[in-house]
Amino acid sequence: MAKALIITAPGINCDLELEEGFQCAGATTFRSHINELMEDPSIIDDADLIGLPGGFSYGDAVAAGRIMAGLMRQTMYEQFVNALKRGVPMIAPCNGFQIAVQLGLLPGPTPGQDWAVSPPEPTVALAQNNTARFIDLWVGIDIPQNTRCVWTKGLELTEQGAMIPIAHGEGRFVPKDDELLRQLDVDGQIACRYLPNDNPNGSVGDVMGICDASGLVLGLMPHPERFLRWSQHPYWTRLPQDSRSGDPLGLQIFKNAVSFVNDKSEHKEKVHS
Repeated sequence: MAKALIITAPGINCDLELEEGFQCAGATTFRSHINELMEDPSIIDDADLIGLPGGFSYGDAVAAGRIMAGLMRQTMYEQFVNALKRGVPMIAPCNGFQIAVQLGLLPGPTPGQDWAVSPPEPTVALAQNNTARFIDLWVGIDIPQNTRCVWTKGLELTEQGAMIPIAHGEGRFVPKDDELLRQLDVDGQIACRYLPNDNPNGSVGDVMGICDASGLVLGLMPHPERFLRWSQHPYWTRLPQDSRSGDPLGLQIFKNAVSFVNDKSEHKEKVHS
């Protein structure tokens, strides 16, 4: 059975929900505090999936996610790269997205290029919302047809189910330039978008989440782990019964990644049998 590593740290507060997302999708989970990982980064080698939860790591004291990302850059970047080379899907919602960007995992190298030996400087940012306020609401979601993201590709979205919750003060996606945004779009690295009339924070290009060139690392500002059951939908009692017959959006996202890992494992077993 696929094993998912949940990484925790001071201020992280969505770890239990993220853990439940993996468990509901059929994975087993184990947790590790960042202090433990800094002492023994090889713990990452035991993971088939990895989750960087949301919250307010280290109180967002310097900037959202920056302290945790800095500690991880110094001690475990190589282990993350090795995990990606062996095909480990990673999800980083909200504060996790901010960390993954500053750690150097997103957007990562362009297709066909190798990972850098040392962490690269960030080329995208999650800046303060253009409202200058913390936002906590449900928004519409769009999945680009060309996305290569293993977490969001092929999601089945009903009209009522194409919603996802957000809760952040610094979630405005900003690439270093227009060319990078264009390249991410062309390369299928935009994993999800806000609807054009439902962009709550001013994200450039309505970008809600991106993936690396392998499609394994998903960083997104919403919290899919908060939409594992239809009863979590903001007006679920008014939804038509048939629209609640399938898995909710959040659960589909986790099942996509767990299925990817299980399929890879089955293929490996067939090759060696």
